[in-house]
Amino acid sequence: MSEPSLATLTEVTRTYGGVPVLSSVSLAVAPGLTAVVGPNGSGKSTLLRVLAGATEPTAGTVRVPEAAGAKPVGYLPQRVPFRDGFTARETLAFYARLVGDDPDAALDRVGLADAAEKPVEALSGGMRRLLGIAQAVLGDPSLVVLDEPASGLDPGMRERAFGAAADRADGDTAVVLSSHALDLVDAHADHVVVMHRGRVAAAGPRDAVLDEYGVADVGALYRVVAGDARRGAGADDGGDGGDGTDRDGADDEGSAGEESDAAVHVTGVSER
Repeated sequence: MSEPSLATLTEVTRTYGGVPVLSSVSLAVAPGLTAVVGPNGSGKSTLLRVLAGATEPTAGTVRVPEAAGAKPVGYLPQRVPFRDGFTARETLAFYARLVGDDPDAALDRVGLADAAEKPVEALSGGMRRLLGIAQAVLGDPSLVVLDEPASGLDPGMRERAFGAAADRADGDTAVVLSSHALDLVDAHADHVVVMHRGRVAAAGPRDAVLDEYGVADVGALYRVVAGDARRGAGADDGGDGGDGTDRDGADDEGSAGEESDAAVHVTGVSER
C-alpha cells in the first residue's frame, strides 16, 4: 500500500538549451525526511529547484501542498544569499515579518540562539547553513526543500544541520534534501531517492529500498544503483570538490546530455 504524498512530480522534464537535465521524472514525496543522493551532475539540484518552484519544468506537472501555515514551501538553495551588515536576528526578522513568525524562536530551533547578535559575515559556514535552514522553515511550511544543507561543513556541523532538518520532518511535514553525506542519510532519512543521469534510478522508504537491492546501507545502495567510476568508493564522501562549495548545481547542466536509457525503478510506484 503506497504512502500518502504531500507533493508529486509527474513525467517532469527540464532542459537547458534543448539538453535534458531531468528526463521524465515521476516521484511522490511522503511526510518525513527524504534524502536525494547521486553523483554530481545527476540532476539533484534541478530536481529540488523544480520541487520548490524556483525552476519551471519544461514538461510535466508538479503538485505541492496547500499552505497549512503562512507558506506552502520553504526552500534553501546551495548558496545562501544573506546580506552582510545584519545580525542573525535582524536577518531572520526580515523574513519572519513576511510570514508572521518569531525570529528568536526560529533561531532557537536550529541552535543559534547564542549567535543572534552576530553579524552574518562573522558566522561560520555551518552557522550560515543553520541560519538558512531557520529561514526555510519560517511560516511552518508543509514542504521544506534543502539543497545540500551539510555541504562543506565539518563533521559536527554536518550533524547539527542534518539534525535540524530531521527535527522538522513529521507526519504533517515533508523535508526533502540533497546530500553527499551518505552516513547522515543512513542515520536520519525515512525515504531515499537515487538520481542517475537525470532520472530517478531508485526511490522509496529507505529500509524497503535497501532490502530490495540486498544492501546494508545507503553507501552500498549508491554504489550499486549510481556508482560513478570516476569517483569510485570516494563517492560516499562530501561532494564539495575540496573547496567547500558543492558543484552539483552547475554540473546539472553540463552533464545533461548523459541521460541513461535504463528503466526507471521507483519502489512502491508503478513504473512509467
